[in-house]
Amino acid sequence: MNTKITSLCAAALLGCFSASAQQASPTIDDRLATLKALQIDAATITQIERDAKSPRTIVKLVLQPAKGSNINVEVWLPDAEKWNGRLVGLGNGGAAGKINPSGLSGSSAAGYAAATTDMGTAPNPDSGVGNHEVWKDFGFRATHLMTVAAKQIVRTYYGKAPEFSYFSGGSTGGQQALQEAQRYPEDYDGIAAAIPAHCRTPLHAYFLWNDQILKKCPFTKEQEAGVTAAANEYLAKREIPLAAGKFVSDPRCTAQDIEAVIALARQKDTTLTDEHAAALRKLFDGPRHAVTGERIFNGIPLGSSFESAHGNLYLFKWVFGPDKPLEEINFGADIDTYTAALAPYLNAENPDLTAFEKRGGKLIATVGSADSVVPYHATLDYYERVIERFGGLEKVQSFFRLYLIPGMAHGGGPGVNQPPSLLETVRAWREQGAAPGTLTGRRVVDGKVEWELPLQPYPLKTGWNATTSTFQPVEGPRGGVERVAERFRPPAAE
Repeated sequence: MNTKITSLCAAALLGCFSASAQQASPTIDDRLATLKALQIDAATITQIERDAKSPRTIVKLVLQPAKGSNINVEVWLPDAEKWNGRLVGLGNGGAAGKINPSGLSGSSAAGYAAATTDMGTAPNPDSGVGNHEVWKDFGFRATHLMTVAAKQIVRTYYGKAPEFSYFSGGSTGGQQALQEAQRYPEDYDGIAAAIPAHCRTPLHAYFLWNDQILKKCPFTKEQEAGVTAAANEYLAKREIPLAAGKFVSDPRCTAQDIEAVIALARQKDTTLTDEHAAALRKLFDGPRHAVTGERIFNGIPLGSSFESAHGNLYLFKWVFGPDKPLEEINFGADIDTYTAALAPYLNAENPDLTAFEKRGGKLIATVGSADSVVPYHATLDYYERVIERFGGLEKVQSFFRLYLIPGMAHGGGPGVNQPPSLLETVRAWREQGAAPGTLTGRRVVDGKVEWELPLQPYPLKTGWNATTSTFQPVEGPRGGVERVAERFRPPAAE
């Protein structure tokens, strides 16, 4: 249904709220009536559902800021007596294109007014083929407009604005999170960016690089497992006892380390050929420009999955169309074309977070050491670039902290597979001034906690005191990853 009613009528209904406030609180019917009267720029409210069992109200709307743009949004509103006075924007995953009700349900049950968007890519990623408006929506616009609309809906339904607004997302949701901090610092008071896919176009170049290599030189599951085991064994001497030989907690490495891991893997598995060794060098090094040799993205982290490190190639269809064979896309002129088309919209690489910091915003990001879907390199380097921009680590840590989580993959992983709640952590930081220090990661198997591990904000690491048999924070190295060349991180565009 189209619920556009004149703004005069909406204002009259809201006026009734104020006039009667001293007599009685608005009823559910009153609140629903104000929602039906609400007008939002370039938007149509398509459905207002009342879930009496929860109890909550669900608002569905479509945003169309430009021809070719079609953004679905849902806002879930707990009843007024259950509302905690806060709005949370929730991120999406992958190519988006749909709305996940479980996140909305859990957040609204916890007292939050919650909003999310399909990022304008429904019904599938092909919606972005040649459509610049979808590129903008997916890159940054859908999340911002969702937030603006959600705040209007919250103000209308409850009769007041949220006291605090937060954003929480991982992977693509982490891209959304950092775009918000960089482009729209006024939208959120606190942001949780888990395993953020913010260096977006270089990341998908990494997927294509790996895809082309693995199609030419495939590895069996046994061979891949052997390479992973070799990495775990070779790097064990640098690990705490909990991790040694089981997973790599800090995969930063040198070219010499890579050669040593390849040699050890071949020593233990004679089916690995010279061709496999050459492929491994390319996989672990990562994509470089075919003409200039410039760094496009880093390689698969030692100790992580090859299988998860390729696919996700829809962005190339957006630029080159559905008919160009992916194996024919080169890392010279084609990558230049692809970068020029998408990077200004999709990448969230601006280290200038001054406006976000000045308004009191707080930001927490995490990366997993065993994540080959969104490897840690680009986020760690982004954090270093923010430090450079602000002139020092201490200043940055007053509003932005990064955690490198040992053994965590893109969901699950051989080490920590249950990270802490970033939303509640960033909320405590923003509202109570409780700056996050040591957090707790867990390994949970079959519902049981096998172990817990203290997590330290970068550049600290978790060490082991053999004398007392206890964990302790230790100074870790700074940087240690090769920076993606600047031209693959061009300035943002509207």
